[in-house]
Amino acid sequence: MMVEFLQVFLPIIIYILLIIILIVGIVLGIKSIKTISKVEKVVDDVNDKVKSLNGFFSIIDFTTDKIVSLTDKVVDGVSGLIGKIFKSKKNRKDEE
Repeated sequence: MMVEFLQVFLPIIIYILLIIILIVGIVLGIKSIKTISKVEKVVDDVNDKVKSLNGFFSIIDFTTDKIVSLTDKVVDGVSGLIGKIFKSKKNRKDEE
């Protein structure tokens, strides 16, 4: 009697649990699709804002390149001048 009850009752419980799991999966799938679409909107918005700042960053990049080239020239000139001063002192010592 107990075995017959379990043979009938357990499949019903398993089917009910599977239906519940299927419904939960469908709900989670729909919510994840909505979340992904919201994330895509945010990413697109951020991408548009970054593109609007590209001009500003290119100006900063151009300015820093010019400053670096100017400082390189100054450093080369100063190091050349210092090199000439020390070289001329060595030449004077060699002549003596």
